[in-house]
Amino acid sequence: MELSEIARRAMSIHDLYDRLNAAQRGRTWTRQDFVLGFTGDVGDLAKLAQAADGIRPVPAGRDLGHELADCLWSVVVIAELYGVDLEAAFVTTMAQLEESITGELNEEEPR
Repeated sequence: MELSEIARRAMSIHDLYDRLNAAQRGRTWTRQDFVLGFTGDVGDLAKLAQAADGIRPVPAGRDLGHELADCLWSVVVIAELYGVDLEAAFVTTMAQLEESITGELNEEEPR
């Protein structure tokens, strides 16, 4: 699945959540609500990673793949809501990181 397809699917689920929240709570989530929700997803991911490494008991009802997908969904939705071209930002950031890390490695290698 291409990132553009993932974004369309993520926003389709976002729209369903908007309908559900409007019906149940009389309001939809703001961009800040999504960012706060993402922090909760990251916390759940950390607990599941610890469980996978035997540091804590496995929480009931969720698995690592599910929580990673939740985090991906949140990142994609937040990018869409803030107008960030996630694909372009990813490509640029990876190139910057590669250049930075390669530079540091070259400095560390014996001459």
